[in-house]
Amino acid sequence: MPTPSRTPQPVTPDPPHPAMNPLMTQSWLDLAFLHWAADPADVAPLLPAGTVPDTLDGVTYVGLVAFRMYRIGWLRLPGIPYLGTFPETNVRLYSRDAHGRRGVVFRSLDASRLIPVAVARTVFRLPYVWSRMEIRRAADTLTYTSRRRLPGPRGAHSRIVVRPGERIGEPSGLEHFLTARWGMHSTFHGRSVYLPNAHPRWPLHRAELVECDESLVTAAGLPEPVGRPQSVLYSPGVPVRFGRPARP
Repeated sequence: MPTPSRTPQPVTPDPPHPAMNPLMTQSWLDLAFLHWAADPADVAPLLPAGTVPDTLDGVTYVGLVAFRMYRIGWLRLPGIPYLGTFPETNVRLYSRDAHGRRGVVFRSLDASRLIPVAVARTVFRLPYVWSRMEIRRAADTLTYTSRRRLPGPRGAHSRIVVRPGERIGEPSGLEHFLTARWGMHSTFHGRSVYLPNAHPRWPLHRAELVECDESLVTAAGLPEPVGRPQSVLYSPGVPVRFGRPARP
């Protein structure tokens, strides 16, 4: 695994490329961010070639992020209301490449719409899976449920219940590190690629984890998380633009 040769990009709450022409648009709504600390040695073999685990104080993190995808669209066309809108839960890691770009690596992306899952898997080679999913709001809590259908492993599941709290005025260094990510590292037809994104500054809230019963992290090839998450956050969401891919 190569060691990045350039100084890492700073962790900032604003994107370094806000004016890029969008390849794809979407919104991420009602997000619950759960994060556990992880050993970089456990994460490194799961990352695309040319990237290494991104760390903060020598530690990297595994994220379980549940939310509502809203109106996926292409170029500057309006987003699709039905097929482009669905619950999603992803398992993600944090990466850095030889250009110093920090990014996210998705180990799995559970979604409830079969056609977008099939397109993402066959065209973009992203690890989407078709799952039965629901997001429910009741009183002061949000409940995200997911149970995997295809391609499996069947029965992999998650049930996350959070109680959003007060707005965070100035996120901590760790909270910026986990959420202010302006690109994705992936592998496309055997080649590593970097896909930049841009969105407004996250509106982040403290959140209480009421319940977490999940097997998606181990299904993604990672060790089972130990104890409760080190970070639990909620956000009402942001509109997002993805730019054109580049080589790491």
